[in-house]
Amino acid sequence: MRHWARILMVGLTCGAAIALQAGDVGLIKINGAIGPATASYISRAIDVAGERGDTCLIIQLDTPGGSLDSTKTIVQRFYASQVPTVVYVSPEGAWAGSAGCFITLAADIAAMAPGSSIGAAHPVSIGAGGEEKTSDVMKEKLEQITGSFIEGIAKKRGRNAKWARSSVVESKAIDADKALELKVIDLIAKDLPDLLTQLDDREVGGKTLKTAGANVVDIPMTTQERVLQLLSHPELMMILMLVAIYGIIGELSNPGAILPGVVGAIALILVLYMATILPVSIAGLALIGLAVVLFIVDIFAPTHGVLTFGGIVAFFLGALMLFNRADPAFRLSLVYIIPATLVTAAFFVFVVGAGLRAQFLPVRVGRETLLGKTVPALAGIDAASGKVFVEGEYWNAVSEVPIEPGHPVEIVAVNGLTLKVKPKQPPIT
Repeated sequence: MRHWARILMVGLTCGAAIALQAGDVGLIKINGAIGPATASYISRAIDVAGERGDTCLIIQLDTPGGSLDSTKTIVQRFYASQVPTVVYVSPEGAWAGSAGCFITLAADIAAMAPGSSIGAAHPVSIGAGGEEKTSDVMKEKLEQITGSFIEGIAKKRGRNAKWARSSVVESKAIDADKALELKVIDLIAKDLPDLLTQLDDREVGGKTLKTAGANVVDIPMTTQERVLQLLSHPELMMILMLVAIYGIIGELSNPGAILPGVVGAIALILVLYMATILPVSIAGLALIGLAVVLFIVDIFAPTHGVLTFGGIVAFFLGALMLFNRADPAFRLSLVYIIPATLVTAAFFVFVVGAGLRAQFLPVRVGRETLLGKTVPALAGIDAASGKVFVEGEYWNAVSEVPIEPGHPVEIVAVNGLTLKVKPKQPPIT
């Protein structure tokens, strides 16, 4: 009897441990633009939470928006997830803008912190040429496609589809209180413990959540995901673009340095990757490219700095327009633009200018420096033999015209260890 009682006690203990593990809640934090790294992180977190048997996965979100392709990937992973997903727009003052609005509406449960905002999901073309399309037809088509996409998300999750569409077509944005009132979200929670309390006993996909007092377990980013996420910041892209320009131009103006060229090439590849995430403007890139050309041309053209001034203006305007100005989340601050403009102008005027001019200077070392020099003949010089003393060395010399000893000669060619000379003055006959 005691034997069976002991077995029963062990079984109950193990069962309690399993229940405790099943009651764990996974947590990830998304802060910044939505891109491939974000989609990869969320997808992996869903897999980890499923393997651990977590009650649900909470995605704490604060984003200005990002790539529509990555957003689609995240939405599809939410739909296919066996683990209930909870998007929590937090902390206070956080924003689920643009792509963040799609992601919030796609979650099984949408929650916001007091003072947070959601909306302004008007489509912005991401990547090279990231400005809104100038064609009214293309603009309307993009609006209709993304409007239908977010409307379908809201209907699937039983949320306000009409407002969801207006967030795309009319760029509407609302705060947490209004979002709850309009049934855009499910609840408002002041912090994570409050969120867990309100999630407790909610039905999601036929499952009853047990989250009150649950153990919250972070699912951290991998090193690769952290690096890729860091590359989604506009300020970093601006810095990397400058590094690419300085490195590549520096290598071209000073061949053989190698390091500047390697660093510049790496920076350029990273910039191209970031251009797929951030709303980069072709007009801004074109102005920056024009500025580089003007800086280089002014080094050789006698324009008295006119082209350099034009380059400074073009670079400033290009940096100002580099990202889509319609989206305030991706606007570069003048704190970055003004120093970048001044440093770039100084780089081209002083560093690149000195390097390029040095390449066009006459040779000052080697045998070529002997050409044109005038020296006296040490002995008689003819077509077969002769001697001169130049720059501390004795040289064999030949001349088509016989030259008397002591007569000045001009060096006209160097053939191995023999100098070809000619009389500086007609020889005295």
